[in-house]
Amino acid sequence: MDAPASVAVTEYLEIDLGTETWHCRRCRRALGPAARSYKEGCLVHARDPRTLYPPEVEGERYSFAPDPSLCLLVEFYCPGCGTLVETEALPPGHPPTHDIELDLESLRRRAAGEGKP
Repeated sequence: MDAPASVAVTEYLEIDLGTETWHCRRCRRALGPAARSYKEGCLVHARDPRTLYPPEVEGERYSFAPDPSLCLLVEFYCPGCGTLVETEALPPGHPPTHDIELDLESLRRRAAGEGKP
């Protein structure tokens, strides 16, 4: 039995095991080498958290939003189809986190049915 060419990693990300490349699961756009962060191949938008948290709820004023001088909401989009792939809260100027690192050889064995399900 041949191993599948790609393996789903998240709802919107997959790894092509043949080329060892990240891909968007919606449009199949390549997002870069699997040895690096998929975020490097994404479009990035840093948002002021106040744009997402309402200052008023049911007529009462609240302050739910983090201070934008301390925290930005960083969004990562597929450059091919615009799908929002990931969001993280980071201090301004902080580099994106490298949140997924895979053992590609183990993935290949599992995909070929040689490992545990």
